[in-house]
Amino acid sequence: MATPEQILAAVNTRFPTLRLELKPLLTRGDVPGDQMYIRVKPADLLDVLRFLRDDGRTRFEQLIDLTCVDYLNFPGASDRYGVIYSLLSLTHNHRIWIKCFVNDPRPTLPTATAIWPGAEWMERELYDMFGIVFEGHPDLRRILTWDGFEAHPLRKDYPLRGKGERENYPVLNRDDA
Repeated sequence: MATPEQILAAVNTRFPTLRLELKPLLTRGDVPGDQMYIRVKPADLLDVLRFLRDDGRTRFEQLIDLTCVDYLNFPGASDRYGVIYSLLSLTHNHRIWIKCFVNDPRPTLPTATAIWPGAEWMERELYDMFGIVFEGHPDLRRILTWDGFEAHPLRKDYPLRGKGERENYPVLNRDDA
């Protein structure tokens, strides 16, 4: 089983000019966790993802999850949205996370559907909930809200009570059921 350091070494051998670093996905106090991520620039994302899937040293066959974090008002954050690709290698029994950061006014990344076709629905969800645009996506439309809905509910600047979409529904209490 390859360690995260060996995975990073393979990536840096292939892309020496990127100077990628390995960082802990989560830290507990001063102790880093065992889950690691690599931060990749949007322009390099597809090349790195394709390498991670195809190279024999890494062989990440599955995109397990694709999610986003809105870093609005987060202490020390320099970017607004962190898009996180969770990758799994069944061949080598290892995982790694790839983070890619984008910003307003039009947060945009290239689609990963040519690498992992299963990314199609996950990218649609991020488009719907966060407004991340995936260029080249075969069917980028809302998946959880309706066409014509103008907001993105998982953004930190979205109001907690919504933007009027709940006004026409009666409030039900436990006794009403």
